[in-house]
Amino acid sequence: MTPRQLGLHGALIVGGLLMLFPFAWMVLTSFKGEPQMLNSPLDWLPAPWRPENYTDALSAMPFGRAFWNSFYIAVINVALTLATSAMAAYAFARIRFRGSGVLFVLFLATQMVPSQVTIVPLYLMLSEFGWVDSHLSLIVPSIVNPFAVFLLRQFIRAVPIELEEAAKLDGANRWTIFWRIVLPNIKPGLGAYAIIAFLGSWNSYFFPLIFLNSEELATVPLLVARFAGDHGAINYGLTMAVTAISIVPMIVAFLVGQRRILNSMAMSGLGGR
Repeated sequence: MTPRQLGLHGALIVGGLLMLFPFAWMVLTSFKGEPQMLNSPLDWLPAPWRPENYTDALSAMPFGRAFWNSFYIAVINVALTLATSAMAAYAFARIRFRGSGVLFVLFLATQMVPSQVTIVPLYLMLSEFGWVDSHLSLIVPSIVNPFAVFLLRQFIRAVPIELEEAAKLDGANRWTIFWRIVLPNIKPGLGAYAIIAFLGSWNSYFFPLIFLNSEELATVPLLVARFAGDHGAINYGLTMAVTAISIVPMIVAFLVGQRRILNSMAMSGLGGR
């Protein structure tokens, strides 16, 4: 290994440790008792260790219900987003029609509009439908995603057109080609975006904050924020305990799918050189 490579690896290790520091501090703090929070200077290690912080935190608010809410909303969002995005991506990649290029550019341009800009008309529209304080307000607006369409379109364009032409000669229609040829060949892209969408839905805080009022409908980030507001000034140990629990699914999903995400970005041409 050359000195340049050693220096690069060393810089990456230092950067990784710096990024892990907040998580390590959070986990250690989640085992501390309230008196230890007031020590100056702050103690690094809990003394004594208080694993009961986790049981106390989970019993303080209905986090079991919140975990279920976040999980099933994320699963539905992933399934619907992949279904709509894959079909739209196939249309933009393979079906030529007047104005398709302009329409695709306009479609992608919607990504540049911050969600905060459209939140008022969206709230009024969902209120007319009676979906405020309902999980439908989190599911329906998110089933169309321009980035997902763009990503899957890149994968579809990489599928050899000869496969589709051969299927047409055998009498296959558009739907058969899409279902039996295109989808099996873009599984890496579908899997990668499924992980990205799951993490985004699980970690979403802004939209649940706006649209959900009932505690039994709250998602994990929203309930964690409410818990911190009620208990943060009293016991940071409990707050850190429930925060540590809330990020476990995200860490697991990322560790399982990080290689697939990176490989998919490279295959789709998003990784750069």
